[in-house]
Amino acid sequence: MKTSLRFVFLSSLAAVPAFFAGCAASQGVQNPSGVPVTEMRPDEHGTVAGTGVESQDLVAVTDKMARSILGIPQITRAQVPPRIVIDPVKNDTRFPINKDLFTDRIRIQLNSKATGRVVFLARDRMQALERERALKQSGQVTASADPNVVEFRGADYFLTGKLGGLTTRTSAGTSDYILYSFQLIDARTSEIVWEDSSEIKKQGLEDAAYR
Repeated sequence: MKTSLRFVFLSSLAAVPAFFAGCAASQGVQNPSGVPVTEMRPDEHGTVAGTGVESQDLVAVTDKMARSILGIPQITRAQVPPRIVIDPVKNDTRFPINKDLFTDRIRIQLNSKATGRVVFLARDRMQALERERALKQSGQVTASADPNVVEFRGADYFLTGKLGGLTTRTSAGTSDYILYSFQLIDARTSEIVWEDSSEIKKQGLEDAAYR
């Protein structure tokens, strides 16, 4: 009888950790299938993909555009680093992508690799800049220079681009062609001083949802 009671007591003690472990697990993320998340490089082709704009396309296109811009005479022979304003990219594809990612990455690539050969103007921050100028001129905040000589620089060039697409659908699947084109425009003369493009075509059996 004592042996039976001892066995029941030990069995109960053994069940306690399992009980609390089960409670802790029930409070966490449920993943019964056990499928892990795969970490990949942005320029890699993944298995979850569609015929539209993917991260590897974004990396390849922006790398090419940044290299191309740095090779033009207006940049390489400039006595003073040209000031560039980024104009929003126009998206004429069927994909609701964040088009600003293209110009953002081109700007970052140029700023990190051009070593001061170009200067970008933060026109998208004009409201905050104007508010700061007003505070300095009113004396509400201090300025290291004369608060009345706060001036915003004008642009030498505008960098802009467009994404165009052509889609074909049949019972066999979906095909998408996308043309990525970018321009550098002289702000004084409106001349296009640089232009480059990249084109990608993909086809697949199933379409993908892009967000």
